Amino acid sequence: MIIRTVFCLLAVGASLAAGAAQAKPRRIVSLNLCADELLVQLADRDAIASLTYLARDPRGSTVAGQVGGIPVNHGLAEEIVPLGPDLVIAGAFTTRTTVALLKRLGVPVMELDVPQTPEAAAAQIRALADRIGEPERGEALAGALLAGLARLPPPPQPPPTAVVVRPNGFTAGAGSMADALLARAGLDNLARRHPADRMGQLTVEEIVTARPDVLVIDAEPGAPPALAQEVLRHPALADLKARRVSVPGRLWACAGPELADAATRLAAGARETRP
Repeated sequence: MIIRTVFCLLAVGASLAAGAAQAKPRRIVSLNLCADELLVQLADRDAIASLTYLARDPRGSTVAGQVGGIPVNHGLAEEIVPLGPDLVIAGAFTTRTTVALLKRLGVPVMELDVPQTPEAAAAQIRALADRIGEPERGEALAGALLAGLARLPPPPQPPPTAVVVRPNGFTAGAGSMADALLARAGLDNLARRHPADRMGQLTVEEIVTARPDVLVIDAEPGAPPALAQEVLRHPALADLKARRVSVPGRLWACAGPELADAATRLAAGARETRP
């Protein structure tokens, strides 16, 4: 059965490769949540053949309310090839097996990396918009992101210290988008002083010892209970005399104008900490 499925995929893929053109794509498939969000904002709705199932989850998606009726996939080649895509947008670190097979079949694939600065995010928006034939929309979306950041108030001096506390104790170290946004908002990211990389972890003891002025909580008030969130409710953190700023992960996980929203929340926390 597996061999038969592979032969079928190869046959369909060969047909796709033969008919692929450099014209504006009309059947775009996303294999990545960040690609989902950009496609919804940049592409014509009837040009989107499928998004990931994650696009419908409002806890992680910024476009959950806009994707009703668009077919979803779970990143499997068996789902993607029969759709006859003329372009697949994938993440550089996700669905690698499927991406490799699609490339082997000759399906056009564009891979998105993880931008580490707002400028890199704007460049990614423009690149994707150009690839799908919507450069004006891309310029508008990238412009909205950069304009939102340009409206941030002057940073307080000296900058308040901050630590991002994510589920399971993960933080935002040097080289991460969150670190870049903290700096733009006028906050001194204490994780830079620790060996944690951009997705490293800090113990409760390290956070308490650092005594940050601001705790940036990567969650929303009222989120359902989860073991991964227990660190956020640790009594030692509750006793810290630090201002808490909530920045849901969906606001700064992907390239988009939501990055400016995240920075605005951070800047508000910085100003209230240092009047």
